[in-house]
Amino acid sequence: MEFIRQPTVTLMARPQFVEPPHLRVQWKGEASDGERVAEYAGRLCYMSQANPAGRSTAEYLQNILRQGHGSVFEHAVYVLLVEGISRSCSHELVRHRAGFGYSQLSQRYVDESHAAFVMPPAIQGDPALEERWTEQVTAAQGAYVAAVQGLMTKYAGVDDRTHRRKLAREAARSVLPNATEVKIVVSANVRAWRTMLELRLGEGAELEIRRMALGCLRVLQQEAPALFADIEIYRAEDGTEAGRVGYHKV
Repeated sequence: MEFIRQPTVTLMARPQFVEPPHLRVQWKGEASDGERVAEYAGRLCYMSQANPAGRSTAEYLQNILRQGHGSVFEHAVYVLLVEGISRSCSHELVRHRAGFGYSQLSQRYVDESHAAFVMPPAIQGDPALEERWTEQVTAAQGAYVAAVQGLMTKYAGVDDRTHRRKLAREAARSVLPNATEVKIVVSANVRAWRTMLELRLGEGAELEIRRMALGCLRVLQQEAPALFADIEIYRAEDGTEAGRVGYHKV
C-alpha cells in the first residue's frame, strides 16, 4: 500500500503557434508559442502588427495583465496531468468549469485493490495521527477487496467478465475513503488557469489543493513565464507555501 504526501504535476500538451503568413507581427524578444498566441490575438484587435511601441512579447503581455484584457489569454491552452491528489481534492478541482476540461480515473473500471492514499497535510508529521489514519485507510481498502470478491460471486451469472467486474467495482467503491488517490488530466486556457490559481493559491484555500495549485503554477510559469509573471509564491506565517496574483481577475 502506498501513501502519498505531495501531488505531482506533469505537462502533457502546450499551444503550437502557426503565424498566418499574410498577417505577420513584428516580433521582439523570445517567447513561447502560448505567449505568441496571446500577443497575436491582442494585436489583431487593434491591427498593431507593426509593433509601433517596439514592445517585446513579455512587455506586451505585462501591459495586457495591467489593463486586465484577459480575453486574449483564452486562446492558449495547456494540458496537465495531475497525480497524487485525493478524491476529495479532485471534487474541489472540478468545480472550476468555465474554460476547463477533465478526464479522471474511473473507479467503476479501475481495480482499487492496490490503490494509493493521500495523507492530509494536517496529519503529516504527527506520529499518532499518522498511525491511526493508516489503520483506517488500510481497513477501508480491505473492506473494498472483500466487497469486490463478494460481488463477483453475486454476479457470477453475468457472462461478460468486463461487465461483471464493473458491476462489482462500482458498488464496492462506496467503502473507499475520500483519501483515495486519483489521477486526472486537466486542460484549460490561460485565463481559466489564472482564475483557478488566484482562488486556490491563497492561504484560505484547503492545503492539499493549494499544494496542487502550486505544482500547476510552477509548471505553467516554466512554460509561459510572461503569462503568469505576476503570480508570486511566498512563505505564509504558518510555514506553508502560498501564492498571490499581482493583477486581480484578469
